Amino acid sequence: MSTKNKKTNFDRRSFVKTSAAVTGGLLLIPELIAAKGFNGTADAIKIGLIGCGGRGTGAAVQALSTTQNVKLVAMADAFADRLDNSYKQIEKEMQANLKMSRLDVPKDHQFVGLDAYKKVLPLCDVVILATPPGFRPDHFTAAVAAGKQIFMEKPVATDGPGIRKVLAAAEIAKQKKLNVVVGLQRHYEIMYQNWVEKIHAGAIGDIVSGNVYWNNAGVWVNKRQEKQTEMEYQMRNWYYFNWLCGDHIVEQHIHNIDVANWVKKGYPIKASGMGGRQVRTGKEYGEIFDHHAVEFEYADGTIISSQCRHMPGTPDKVTEAFVGTNGRAPKPGLLIDKTGKNILRHNGKDDPNPYQVEHDMLFEAIAKGEYKYADAENGAKSTLTAIMGRMSTYSGQVIEWEKALNSNVSLFPEKLDWNAMPKVLPDKDGFYPIAVPGKSEVI
Repeated sequence: MSTKNKKTNFDRRSFVKTSAAVTGGLLLIPELIAAKGFNGTADAIKIGLIGCGGRGTGAAVQALSTTQNVKLVAMADAFADRLDNSYKQIEKEMQANLKMSRLDVPKDHQFVGLDAYKKVLPLCDVVILATPPGFRPDHFTAAVAAGKQIFMEKPVATDGPGIRKVLAAAEIAKQKKLNVVVGLQRHYEIMYQNWVEKIHAGAIGDIVSGNVYWNNAGVWVNKRQEKQTEMEYQMRNWYYFNWLCGDHIVEQHIHNIDVANWVKKGYPIKASGMGGRQVRTGKEYGEIFDHHAVEFEYADGTIISSQCRHMPGTPDKVTEAFVGTNGRAPKPGLLIDKTGKNILRHNGKDDPNPYQVEHDMLFEAIAKGEYKYADAENGAKSTLTAIMGRMSTYSGQVIEWEKALNSNVSLFPEKLDWNAMPKVLPDKDGFYPIAVPGKSEVI
């Protein structure tokens, strides 16, 4: 979640071949159905929630806070305690807002386990996908196959194979006219919309450079508990394992990287960077770095510099800035010409909460039976941009877009089971292997 607008309590060649194969498979699935329209107020739009952590809970509350006739009818999570806590938080919000009739999830519609998501899909019209990102490719593919309208959180994968799967399913979603909104909420924020629109209109000329940042102290840690299997521990502490999170350059910094892609109207052709672990070095931080610095090069030669860090005691900085041939965009909502005159000054203070707006717009389209939103492709490509950045910092090499996309390095476990072993394991002292630039292979 962004560090701003916290107004709720919660928070391309070989691809063609792969895409064709996956697409063909999805098209042959008999249960694919046309997108349902909800005209009038008689039919409630039935919502299913897959992933009951803070962001999933917040997304469910926001979906239930739209003006449409909606109802939460099913929930799923790998862990019973997270589902129970999520239900209680949603219940509290609905009671406070006199909308308890929108919460209709009996015990037999509350599903727990690694395959619980499969039980939600037949019960809903719209599904919210908010598990840790490593699960997103499989969950999104299943939701598209089932013909569901979709809200899914960012990032949408953690490796090249996952990205290819999401891109393939995104094509099917387009063919079936399934609305897909991805939680890159700046696209739904008025300040950013106005800012980027004027940049695209040439207000500061051609973009020649830029800087994007996600610097802060870091996030939560869940300590290892007695009798936990390695699989459970990693899933409980998912932020620190790349098969689940992708590192914070992917999980959080994707927001700012996505804005760079939006402003540039495209995606970088290569990335080079550096990073490591300097402050957050304990075993509890799994395998991720605590800082990354990347240069993303676009097809026209523009370099966008990216930096993110998790270091307590250092200044927070979560923003984007760009330089054009005729002026500057020093921060979101502000444009200045070469003479120093403001072209745009919009602080967004009184704008509606974009986390709510993305749900308002999605559910309005669904209620009207309209097909308006196809965010999955951009979500996948901005996720791949961030993954490419991680590949460059971990390896110390220049990583090209095509090689990142077509990478066969899968981070996901060979078997998903509570007693199965993830691919990255601790040593005898409990420390996990850390990438070493110049030595680690990532493609």
